[in-house]
Amino acid sequence: MSVIYVLLAISILVAVVFFAAFVLSVRKGQYDDTYTPSVRMLFEDEVVGEANGTDQIKGKNQTENSTNQ
Repeated sequence: MSVIYVLLAISILVAVVFFAAFVLSVRKGQYDDTYTPSVRMLFEDEVVGEANGTDQIKGKNQTENSTNQ
């Protein structure tokens, strides 16, 4: 039974150490993204309006209906 208490204490200690390391790395800016904003303008936005999307669906359905008749 005493082994469980020792293992529990060790696991809590390890968890606290990892949490402290995580907090320190966040405070020092380890997870700040400095690369993506510089290349974001190189990617094209794929914005499709609702009207265009429904027109394309209607056009597709009309084409399918005309071929089925």
